[in-house]
Amino acid sequence: MDGSHWFTMRSVVEKLIQRGHEVVMVMPEVSWQLGQSLNLTVKTYSTSYTLEDLDRSFKEFADVHWKNPESNIFFTSEGSSFRFFELCFSHCRSLFNDEKLVQYLKESSFDAVFLDPFDSCGLVVAKYFSLPSIVFARGIFCHYLEEGAQCPAPLSYVPRILLGFSDAMSFSERVWNHIFHLEEHVFCRYLFTKALEMASEILQTPVTAYDLFSHTSIWLIRGDFVFDYPKPVMPNMVFVGGINCREGKPLAKEFEAYVNASGEHGVVVFSLGSMVSEIPEKKAMAIAEGLGRIPQTVLWRYTGTPPSNLAKNTILVKWLPQNDLLGHPKTRAFITHAGSHGIYEGICNGVPMVMMPLFGDQMDNAKRMETRGAGVTLNVLEMTSDDLEGALKKVIYDKSYKENILRLSSLHKDRPIEPLDLAVFWVEFVMRHKGAPHLRPAAHDLTWYQYHSLDVIGFLLAIVLVVAFITFKCCAYGFRKCFGKKGRGKKTHKSKTH
Repeated sequence: MDGSHWFTMRSVVEKLIQRGHEVVMVMPEVSWQLGQSLNLTVKTYSTSYTLEDLDRSFKEFADVHWKNPESNIFFTSEGSSFRFFELCFSHCRSLFNDEKLVQYLKESSFDAVFLDPFDSCGLVVAKYFSLPSIVFARGIFCHYLEEGAQCPAPLSYVPRILLGFSDAMSFSERVWNHIFHLEEHVFCRYLFTKALEMASEILQTPVTAYDLFSHTSIWLIRGDFVFDYPKPVMPNMVFVGGINCREGKPLAKEFEAYVNASGEHGVVVFSLGSMVSEIPEKKAMAIAEGLGRIPQTVLWRYTGTPPSNLAKNTILVKWLPQNDLLGHPKTRAFITHAGSHGIYEGICNGVPMVMMPLFGDQMDNAKRMETRGAGVTLNVLEMTSDDLEGALKKVIYDKSYKENILRLSSLHKDRPIEPLDLAVFWVEFVMRHKGAPHLRPAAHDLTWYQYHSLDVIGFLLAIVLVVAFITFKCCAYGFRKCFGKKGRGKKTHKSKTH
């Protein structure tokens, strides 16, 4: 998967190359950042869309979220998200239409497939060539992680994606959690229709999402339980949250000058991620007004048209060294869209956050940090300049936010092995052992009624009913024997006296 998904995946690929592994990257010709400046073998295939098509599709997807966030499975399966997903799904057919590439992959002796499951193509490649796979993801959209790993996820305290609930849900939230879970089962199949049609065509057999996800050897999940809520996990699920964190480097002269000029007030780092380049004019002006009311210098990564009311304390830059700035002692706050990469950089560097979630898992990420007292969430559609000013002053001047984020940072860093090294170990483990079959639960071999023990419950219930029936019949028979004739005798005697 392209975009921000590739940034952290790339670090694992680079580490594998450093350790002497031969890595072959299979990617579409049309992409934003894939394969740039990597010392590896790259195999490309043509696509049915151009870079302009890709840009336009994502712009439509992003623009909609500035008006009406698609936080519902139904809208996601029908709206701009659906069109963007369809474009992502389409390129896999192009891969398998490239006969030379398919032949090359078939003849090469690969040990494993390292993949991002977003567009399903890596899963299809692994299944087509019968290779063990390592999934690398923040999470899986819909219910396919739980099904693919056969991992229980009790709805009483495990919130579903997109809802923005904590693990301590009220009764009404638990009701919505159940309803949303049912929505997933109804609408997710429509969202992945094109992907499954493509997979069925390539594999020449009807394919379900479970068929693709259930063969995963290791799940490398970009999360941990400092950030995420505790929940059941399976032995082949490995948590590598914070894999994108690294020691901050000295700032370039330009940014060092900005930071030094901020004086005692320090700086605020503002970025809505690499995928959001523009903001609607009215919203950008409201943000600019709010930023102009604080004494801190604001470094705002923004490539759109500069707001006309931009204050003197706000500096627009097309790119900024986010991690290095967050690691600087004069950074007071971080304004973020609450993507997992930015959240972890905030945690690692101990910087309290003001979060403006837009789409995907961002609402859930923001809720997690808010419930831990490490940040404030703003509704990007409804917020005013006053809201932004108040949120920034709150996280900067209320010491509890800094204390809480430092506590999370300390917990996150207290681990026996770095996330990157852990990820590389498990990739190599799968390569050495041709998968990890010993970690595959027997639940995969059970039918749905066996998994839920409905056959056992039915059998035991039948025994209870039979025993109850026999007991009732025995009691009824004994009652008739003991009291039946005596009662009739008394009635007969009474009639004769008359």
